[in-house]
Amino acid sequence: MTVESTAARKPRRSAGTKSTAGKTTARKTTSTDPELVQLLTPEGKRVKNAEYDKYVAGITPEELRGLYRDMVLTRRFDAEATSLQRQGELGLWASLLGQEAAQIGSGRATREDDYVFPTYREHGVAWCRGVDPTNLLGMFRGVNNGGWDPNSNNFQLYTIVIGSQTLHATGYAMGITKDGADSAVIAYFGDGASSQGDVAESFTFSAVYNAPVVFFCQNNQWAISEPTEKQTRVPLYQRAQGYGFPGVRVDGNDVLACLAVTKWALERARAGEGPTLVEAYTYRMGAHTTSDDPTKYRADEEREAWEAKDPILRVRRYLEASNHADEGFFAELETESEALGKRVREAVRAMPDPDHFAIFENVYADGHALVDEERAQFAAYQASFADVEGA
Repeated sequence: MTVESTAARKPRRSAGTKSTAGKTTARKTTSTDPELVQLLTPEGKRVKNAEYDKYVAGITPEELRGLYRDMVLTRRFDAEATSLQRQGELGLWASLLGQEAAQIGSGRATREDDYVFPTYREHGVAWCRGVDPTNLLGMFRGVNNGGWDPNSNNFQLYTIVIGSQTLHATGYAMGITKDGADSAVIAYFGDGASSQGDVAESFTFSAVYNAPVVFFCQNNQWAISEPTEKQTRVPLYQRAQGYGFPGVRVDGNDVLACLAVTKWALERARAGEGPTLVEAYTYRMGAHTTSDDPTKYRADEEREAWEAKDPILRVRRYLEASNHADEGFFAELETESEALGKRVREAVRAMPDPDHFAIFENVYADGHALVDEERAQFAAYQASFADVEGA
């Protein structure tokens, strides 16, 4: 497969958003773009920005190729995980397709001593933090509760409860301040989570205590089937004003802009200037998860308009136009991506089944009669299968 192509993963023909007359219409979100920080256009042209250029001014051709490689391999991993779920190897998968620039740009802006609190779609950020991608799959296969030690990479476990990680991030950031450290925290969440009370509470506490935390909202415009305009009357980044800290909207499909803005926000946090809300305006190319069918609520025209803004394609265009990469580089990367896909497939299928009785451990510190009873009942249930096989 072509690693930077989204066409191979298009969903089935969309029915669009239906009007009362039964006709298919598209949302009015693709005709004009909102004002946002952009350093690299969809056509791959570098544009100047007086405020944020300095944060990427020293980037080398090698580092640019590295950002491109990160995005390509992350997309390849994501495509393989989606395929594995379709083959029954994973119970569920939350794809990041289309959001690679937001994740790689912001992830590469973090320092080793910064701490990251993800949701469950931050596969690109995990890649940047050095988490083995195969470890991300254990939870979705149902063989572990996370798969990695959060403190080894300063990357917390995936959080399924929507928005709750922003509270954890705020508390951790408040602790950093009390410890006198100069590191920062970044919390990831989506536009859907922005409607959760936990997020609002996090904004309140982080502002009052001047916590060194960056709230990074990936606004992919759909909270499952709910469009953003059904959740807010103002752009999400403007919510920060009501809490007393800055908010900025960045082109979430522009890896350079995401890198620059996140660096700026993290530096503010480390300097004791408090929280920042970054809204990465992007698009979810695929389904919310593999249990979702976006063709029931999204129009083809909308998706196709965003495919023209593909975050990986624009970097390739820039690399080619600037003579920073040749065909040999792209060919080697294609080979590397296929090798990654093979490794992921083999690793998932080799994962051992979990201990069926582990669910009864650590429920109570000192044990409990009811848990013991349930364990015995489950043991009898498991033994019944062995009796049937032996008959």
